[in-house]
Amino acid sequence: MQALLAFSRAVDALNRNVGKLMIWLILASTLISAGNAIVRKVFDTSSNAWLEVQWFLFAWAFLLAAGYTLLNQEHVKIDVIYGRWSKRTRIWIDVFGFVCFLTPVCIAVLYFGIPQFWAKFQSGEMSSNAGGLIRWPAWLALPIGFVLLLLQGWSELIKRVAFLRGQGPDPTDKSGEKSAEEMLAEDLRMKTEAEEAAAAAAAQR
Repeated sequence: MQALLAFSRAVDALNRNVGKLMIWLILASTLISAGNAIVRKVFDTSSNAWLEVQWFLFAWAFLLAAGYTLLNQEHVKIDVIYGRWSKRTRIWIDVFGFVCFLTPVCIAVLYFGIPQFWAKFQSGEMSSNAGGLIRWPAWLALPIGFVLLLLQGWSELIKRVAFLRGQGPDPTDKSGEKSAEEMLAEDLRMKTEAEEAAAAAAAQR
């Protein structure tokens, strides 16, 4: 079990680092999108190549961040039902889901997706849009993304089995972490307090 937990930690570190890199792809996609909009409005022209770069970056960010999303337990759950059961029952549901759903789906996508990528890589297929780009870089994101998701699914499975055997902490416990909504609310509160303090200081002058 210790060897499996070491593997799990390595996968977690991999997806954590990949997730941080994907932030830059999202930023690049946003800047390119804004640039395309400005050029189209100001100069009445556009480029299909830049539009497709934007789509490629978004596809890479979306697919490669799937494992990072799973690592941070931000995937969709039916909490109305799921949250009513005991901790161990929820852990067993997760184990069942990783074994019977996530793993087969990822393997199926890789089984069908890798040949598709390889065919497009060998053929050098180009976009049908005028000035469009070669397509295999977009298809490459599919196998890489699902490999990362599959590895993270196995990592989560290992952590849950270790917990059930009493050999690891609760992998679903996020009591020491703040959700994105809580962080946003705290930022807004701090901003409001700073504005009120500035207004009060200005009124005293």
